[in-house]
Amino acid sequence: MSTYFHSVELNADACCGCTNCLKRCPTEAIRVHGGKAKILTERCIDCGECIRICPHHAKRAHSTTLEEIDQFKYKVAIPAPALFGQFNNLDNIDVVLTGLKAVGFDCVFEVSRAAELVSEATRKLIKEDRLKKPIISSACPAVVRLIKIRFPELCGNVMPLLAPMEVAARISRREAKLKTGLPDEDIGVFFITPCPAKVTETYSPTSTEKTACNGAIAISKIYPELTRAMDHLTEVESISHSGLMGIGWATSGGEAAAMLGDRYLAADGIENVIRVLEELEDDHIRDVEFIELNACSGGCVGGVLTVENPYVAQARIHKLRKYLPVSLNHLEEKQLDRMLWESELEYDADIFRLDEDIIKAMQMMSDMETILAGLPGLDCGSCGAPTCRAMAEDIVRGKAKEIDCIHKLRAQIQNVYNQLKDTI
Repeated sequence: MSTYFHSVELNADACCGCTNCLKRCPTEAIRVHGGKAKILTERCIDCGECIRICPHHAKRAHSTTLEEIDQFKYKVAIPAPALFGQFNNLDNIDVVLTGLKAVGFDCVFEVSRAAELVSEATRKLIKEDRLKKPIISSACPAVVRLIKIRFPELCGNVMPLLAPMEVAARISRREAKLKTGLPDEDIGVFFITPCPAKVTETYSPTSTEKTACNGAIAISKIYPELTRAMDHLTEVESISHSGLMGIGWATSGGEAAAMLGDRYLAADGIENVIRVLEELEDDHIRDVEFIELNACSGGCVGGVLTVENPYVAQARIHKLRKYLPVSLNHLEEKQLDRMLWESELEYDADIFRLDEDIIKAMQMMSDMETILAGLPGLDCGSCGAPTCRAMAEDIVRGKAKEIDCIHKLRAQIQNVYNQLKDTI
């Protein structure tokens, strides 16, 4: 079974066992037992939905601290374009980029530059008819892992291109080595991230054996120091080299619009994404060439590690784009081949395998169906599992009992009461 580092963590002391997170997890990766939630790490995709919904702030996301960058001699920041939507009255991206240098980075390379390269690479692959259609964007790591876990038949539709974060990390690392002459171990490349899924991607990448990123710093962590640095700038460097096409990736529909066609679909928010994937799996979506899916509402600007309302940030991004050229970055010769995935996306069947022994697994499946038939089918979550089917699976795995179902327990108590009443 594949193992992943997970950015999303549970603070058990703060958890009240309220089950708010239970029903919203898209991969049924949460159980509540003994008054506390538990995250099933093998199923978690780090989408951050539990962080968003938890009223007690018991879920949190681990990310790199600003102090950790000091272990490197040369430090590179690669900010997500969503960062630019966090600031009010911003009309010059260079103010943010110069501010990043003021808080301790030696160099800044926009991820939006890499986004323009990925957009061009995608257009080229579509034109050459080299991909299975409809093509599903691979930019959102939470969506990629969701497909890997819940929609294995669609793995072949996922675009086999590195995400802009990884492309930016590789280019900026190569440029830093040429500029400084330093070895890899002395150069730190840090993504400024809007979401926990991209933190996870820097530790357990899906599409490559090793990432060029050394870590990911949450926008919410760097925001206070960055705003202070921006307020005290005496000079603004000319750093930005992105067009509206790359900056547009910050919001839902931005990547799809960069395809420069009209046969695309864009959906955001994990529930909407699941609905699209279900319809796609059932072959109900046709005449679409490209599908952009973002786990966060509004796109990356809606990530749980941002600080601004996603719709406000989205409006700011649209305003910024008005003053930018279309695109400033283009593929070099053979660069496309270097951006392709090193291996195909594969379904991790071990996650849902009931037992290594196929005969025993089939018997467990039969037992599971029998147990499920005896459950009320209400999917109420009172047992600590998100659905009755999940409850039945937990029972055959030995992780729950039938009387954990409050309705089964009530029936059992009533039966005992009736027996006692008849003996009196």
